[in-house]
Amino acid sequence: MTTSINDIIRFSWTALVGYPTRTLLMLTAMAIGVAAVIMLTALGEGARRYVSNEFTSLGTNLVIVFPGYSETSGLNPIALVGTTPRDLTLDDAQVLTRNTNVRRIAPINIGSVKASFQGRSREVPVIGSNHELLEIRHWELAQGSFLPAADLDRATPVCVIGSNIRDELFDTQAAVGQWLRLGDRRFRVIGVMASEGRSIGVDVQDTIMIPVASAQQLFNTPSLFRILVEAKTRSAIEPVKLAIIEQLKERHQGKRDVTVVTQDAVLATFDRILGALTYAIGGIAAISLAVAGILIMNVMLVAVSQRTAEIGLLKALGAPQRLIIRLILSEAIMLSAFGAIIGLLLGELGCLAIRQAFPDLPAYAPLWAVLTAIAVSLLAGFVFSLLPARQAARLDPVLALTGK
Repeated sequence: MTTSINDIIRFSWTALVGYPTRTLLMLTAMAIGVAAVIMLTALGEGARRYVSNEFTSLGTNLVIVFPGYSETSGLNPIALVGTTPRDLTLDDAQVLTRNTNVRRIAPINIGSVKASFQGRSREVPVIGSNHELLEIRHWELAQGSFLPAADLDRATPVCVIGSNIRDELFDTQAAVGQWLRLGDRRFRVIGVMASEGRSIGVDVQDTIMIPVASAQQLFNTPSLFRILVEAKTRSAIEPVKLAIIEQLKERHQGKRDVTVVTQDAVLATFDRILGALTYAIGGIAAISLAVAGILIMNVMLVAVSQRTAEIGLLKALGAPQRLIIRLILSEAIMLSAFGAIIGLLLGELGCLAIRQAFPDLPAYAPLWAVLTAIAVSLLAGFVFSLLPARQAARLDPVLALTGK
């Protein structure tokens, strides 16, 4: 008895259509498994891309100096909050400009104060820095000018505000040129930031920037939160890092009490963590495909018992065992293929919904996850249908024809 591939496909399709409830049940299980893999890996990959984009927006060829020494290359939580045995100072920042491989630096001081103008007020984060911050962070101005190019220790009563601050405090009035009160001091608005300036930890739309010396006076602190250093070239990043360590060690009586990290090192750390997380959640989601495969096996076993007469007739007509196995396997593989396609569509729709709900998160499933989900679903359909197929092939044709 010879059977073409077209005959096998036609037979399997007829079997699937003939039992719509069973078919729908298995399609749903497989589709959910594939969709779960795609959506969860898209979330993990989206988080990785988001962090990568945020660090890219932070600046290029960047070296970051934190107060407090960490034994590892990672970030020290103590350094992040600025609690350290010895503070970073403006003099420390000024020394770093002597390195010929350094293009520019931006000392940073951060705090929060009450901002008010003509009866309107709100609590705002304030960044103290210098005029180089604009170039280092690749921000843009909407109006006016940025912080003046003055000496770091010169406290000038000027400020640059975010667009949301302008809208909330000044309403329809022109903000540039107005005097704004920050805490117990007055600052003249000289510029308004463009709304596109966003990056890790800072929403420029809701931030006010003032000269770093003015921030130190406002917050009554001589220390710096961190220093951003931009190297002239990518190849100069590592020499700049080593030079910073030696320069500050020399200034601090031979003691290394700062942590110096490169932008690439921080990004690589996050990339490894989020990459591992993506693989982990993808593996967890893939378990649902194994569950779907077990469901296929159980349902196919039931299907074999329901179709014993049909199988017995085929064997009575001369169908060999390998043909019966092929028929059952092709039916299961078709189910898996259709389920994978439906799951792929559902997963992509789910990713689209995530991107619509969270525009900043590039939730696109990686190609390896899509291909793996489809491959695993087909493999699950094949492997878990082997037992029902072998059981069907071993049926005695006489007994099968009687429905036993």
